[in-house]
Amino acid sequence: MDRNFARALALVLKSEGGWSDNPADPGGATMKGVTLANFRRYVKADGSKADLRKIGDDQVATVYRRFYWDAVAGAELPDGVDYAVFDFAVNSGPGRAAKYLQATLGVSQDGRIGPATLAAARARPAGVVIDQLCDRRLAFLQRLPTWATFGRGWSDRVKSVRSQALLMSAPAVVSALPAKPPPEAAPPKAAMPEGNAPAPDSSGMPMAAKTGGIIAACLIVVLAAWRHIAIALEGTF
Repeated sequence: MDRNFARALALVLKSEGGWSDNPADPGGATMKGVTLANFRRYVKADGSKADLRKIGDDQVATVYRRFYWDAVAGAELPDGVDYAVFDFAVNSGPGRAAKYLQATLGVSQDGRIGPATLAAARARPAGVVIDQLCDRRLAFLQRLPTWATFGRGWSDRVKSVRSQALLMSAPAVVSALPAKPPPEAAPPKAAMPEGNAPAPDSSGMPMAAKTGGIIAACLIVVLAAWRHIAIALEGTF
């Protein structure tokens, strides 16, 4: 999707790095992945290597959009698939990237992504397309005579592309679970007596005090009874 162009470009530029002029690289001199040939095609017709090294960010975005993104119909491919094909195009050419996508989808491999290719891409799970395309891309790179020189970097790049593309293809998941209500406050517990003090009964009087009062009353009654008995005995004798 076209909304993914900026994100896809940022990821591509991390892989492309800065200035490179390795004689073993068939792409020749490049700056941020932009070859001298493409720089001359889209930015400055008579540009030199020195001019290429000073390419601006807007010029980089223009080259990538026109030569790679638009060439593989990046704005119309499903999320994630767009980035996987785009990075493949930057690394190995738009025509080859398109043909490998078409081989993955089982449609005619003419190197041009049109309605039939887009319909096939939308009809299959994006994650499956991404995995199969990255597998085919890695197999292609392993057959190149320069694999011994660049193989480790290419392998890491395809691994990263696969991971990021799969993340882009996954829909955002929003939790719909309702928030848990706060736990209800427990009713206050009756205050417990401190130490070994006996608990009060329903009248509020401590049980021990109540028992002691009953015993005292009984003793008073007994003493009073003995007094009356003693007086009666004295009268008898």
